[in-house]
Amino acid sequence: MSGMSRARERLKRHGWIVKAVHAGRGAAFRAGQWGRHGAWWWRNGPDGLPIPPPWLLFLVAGTADVDWFLRSGRLGFESIVETLSRNGIEPREVASVLDFGCGCGRVTRYWKGWASTRVFGADYNPRLVEWCRRHLPFARFEVNTSDPPLPFAAGQFDLVYALSVFTHLPEPAQRDWISELARVIRPGGHLLLTTHGESYLPRLSEPDRAAFLAGSLVVVEEAAQGTNFCNAFHPVAYVRERLAQGWEVADFVPMGAKGNPHQDLFLLRRR
Repeated sequence: MSGMSRARERLKRHGWIVKAVHAGRGAAFRAGQWGRHGAWWWRNGPDGLPIPPPWLLFLVAGTADVDWFLRSGRLGFESIVETLSRNGIEPREVASVLDFGCGCGRVTRYWKGWASTRVFGADYNPRLVEWCRRHLPFARFEVNTSDPPLPFAAGQFDLVYALSVFTHLPEPAQRDWISELARVIRPGGHLLLTTHGESYLPRLSEPDRAAFLAGSLVVVEEAAQGTNFCNAFHPVAYVRERLAQGWEVADFVPMGAKGNPHQDLFLLRRR
């Protein structure tokens, strides 16, 4: 059974029946889910921007909870701004930024009004990108494939952030993508990424926990790469010595990713 097939089976076992997600037409949710969240899709949020339909929220986050979508997006954006400021980088002087793995704009939407910053987003799912293009016109969005390269020029960005992206990739894909992000970030620019660190140890099996504590990357359900069923767990030493090889680790905050609770936050500087 493929990784995606296993993912669908898990959805069924948990009482979720997703209809035509790939066609982008809708979803049937557990009893009560649509009633609590479905009426939001046609409304605007407090920022005046549209809220994605519930099937897109569910596809990205495994929940159609609009309050969580808006609150966590705001917290994620604030984490980015605070991290830059803490490291002597004036956020308003960031000329170009890429939201890598933008989904349906959970964090991207909060760049609205930053006139001095050119905002870009990229995601492998064309349905998500199409929604962003239609409803977040202040930014430019592109579809990427599951493998590099990105449709951007070398050194195009001052900042790239990847929130809960490397957390869902197997090791070879992580190596390929961090090299590609180095290509599109200018020398001296920054990559902000989040990882599953020590706070996630209780979720691991005994063998996986032992491997993690020995400094090894642990990846569960590798075949489901890019989905919420593939999960990668990063020891700090692994990030510093392996994943971030060739980068300068400018900052590390355990469980510092406010918009992705309990995930660790790294700020890497491109040499």
